[in-house]
Amino acid sequence: MSADSRMMTLIAFLQAQNCSNLPGSWRHPATTLDFLTPDYYQRIARTLEEGKIQLAFFDDRLALPDLFTGHHEAAVGSGVRAVKLDPCTIAMAMGMVTQRLGLGSTYSTTYYEPYHVARVFATMDLMLRGRVAWNIVTSLNSAEALNFGQDAHLEHDARYDRADEFMDVVMGHWNTWEDDALALDKASGRFADPAKVHRLDHQGAFFRSRGPFSVPRSPQGHPVLIQAGQSGRGRAFAAHWAELVFVVYPNLEAGKKQYAAFKAEVAAAGRDPARVKVAPACYVIVGETEAMAQEKRAVIEATAREVDALVLISEVLNYDFGAKPLDEPFSDEELRGFGWHGFRDRIIEASGKQNPTVRDFVALSGRGTIKEHKVFCGTPAQVADQMEEWFVAPACDGFVLAATHMPGAYEDVVRLLVPELQRRGLFQREYAGATLRENLGLPIPRAVDWQQARRAAS
Repeated sequence: MSADSRMMTLIAFLQAQNCSNLPGSWRHPATTLDFLTPDYYQRIARTLEEGKIQLAFFDDRLALPDLFTGHHEAAVGSGVRAVKLDPCTIAMAMGMVTQRLGLGSTYSTTYYEPYHVARVFATMDLMLRGRVAWNIVTSLNSAEALNFGQDAHLEHDARYDRADEFMDVVMGHWNTWEDDALALDKASGRFADPAKVHRLDHQGAFFRSRGPFSVPRSPQGHPVLIQAGQSGRGRAFAAHWAELVFVVYPNLEAGKKQYAAFKAEVAAAGRDPARVKVAPACYVIVGETEAMAQEKRAVIEATAREVDALVLISEVLNYDFGAKPLDEPFSDEELRGFGWHGFRDRIIEASGKQNPTVRDFVALSGRGTIKEHKVFCGTPAQVADQMEEWFVAPACDGFVLAATHMPGAYEDVVRLLVPELQRRGLFQREYAGATLRENLGLPIPRAVDWQQARRAAS
């Protein structure tokens, strides 16, 4: 694809909970509160498909955020991501009322078994006719560990070591049914060719998994792989495995540098950088006039509370931010122990301090507010100008659209922004095909190619 024919990938950033990515969104006067019903998510799905959005994906945690003050009172009382529904179930409900919209879900490599994850996502991919993606995470904190019978959360690099082997097992199972293994010949009684269904027989440091796998291939081969690691170890993992990478960039210049550096990492890993799409998270606030957009922004900003930031920072860094004075620097040992290294490193860089304080993390992260991500605010033309600048630079291949309120933020994007992007030739007017891979411009992999590569490597 030539540079001037590139099309943006737009991804809706969803949560299977009481709020969007923005914890105060449930307080927004226009947010609907029927988030415990399928209707809530299906309304959003229909809106996104009407706008030809390629993918809706769900972030997830395996515990509500109760590390702040060592108790769940603040999170539950203030509604800070206090509800956590299973995102795969929600994605299936959305898939039942759509035909082309991709559906992605987060599942952890730290607290699930590879065979289970492989089967869940392969089944979803068949039931949704090749529209599924898996967002690979290693999880974040001790609250999740305690929910799964563990005393402590694995150390950062150890989680990625486990994740690498986890991926070997999942990909192995997904590729053990060859694409043409099914015969389905009633006359001869031949259901499938046993020679085209293989056992994995994996034995490694973390996992043993025999097979054969029990789910045949989907129309897109296997689910699309999403990852969001931005620490050094996380980027290496993404460069090796991911097909769609979610990032957080502080500004355009940093985005251009990090985008180029990551694409180089993908090439160094022996993969085609054009087949790995990078999308930074952003908030879009769009109105018919600039004044209307600014009025919307003021309402959104008024939903934030200080408790949102403290609860969420404690969650992602696996540290109680209520246990330390606001202006006391963190020690080197404390910083090393933080759960999300990419998040920690962004604050160290932004503060210019080797040992930032609690106040630095709250102020510079923007956690719990729209300042956490890039904000594109204005008329459709103004917002499209800003997004086009990032896309053309290039600093990205598209954007992850976080919602400021539900479902209105996505309705505004589809009604106001998408037509402007389409008019400029930056976004698709129709879906390219039936599968998510087709709509992301990604090739459909063949199981036989994986089998040959495995034999060559052994």
